[in-house]
Amino acid sequence: MPRLSDEEKSRELRDWDLWGPLVFCLMLASTLALSSNVKATDGGQLVFGIIFVVIWIGSGIVTLNAQLLGGSVSFFHSVCLLGYCLFPLNIAAILLVFIGGINVFINLVIVVAGLGWSTYSSIGFMAGLVPPSRKALAEYPVLLFYLFLSWFILVVS
Repeated sequence: MPRLSDEEKSRELRDWDLWGPLVFCLMLASTLALSSNVKATDGGQLVFGIIFVVIWIGSGIVTLNAQLLGGSVSFFHSVCLLGYCLFPLNIAAILLVFIGGINVFINLVIVVAGLGWSTYSSIGFMAGLVPPSRKALAEYPVLLFYLFLSWFILVVS
């Protein structure tokens, strides 16, 4: 919900949980593990582990960065927000499972759309958490986080 007013955003940030982000993380990791083209015998397990660890460590680092920049959000609120913003990348990964072999350009368009949606949704909240002079410093790691996940979706699918 990137178009909420500041009052509605702060109200939404007070209601956090980690179950939804866990489900989205497991969904993305499972989708990529099952559709991976890694030739190793344990390729699917490796992909699952990489995605799971990258999501939780990456969201922790992005959250820590926002807090060190003077952000006014708790650790779990931010991790919750970043986890829920994985939904568009989940949709992109699932679409690539069904139509991924058609064309590389179509794959790229789908993943870039998911990247844009995820980044736009999370930056709307993250930018409001830090002082205005440090918005770019808080937004850049968010973009890198989702960019890595998007790249991984393209490579594995």
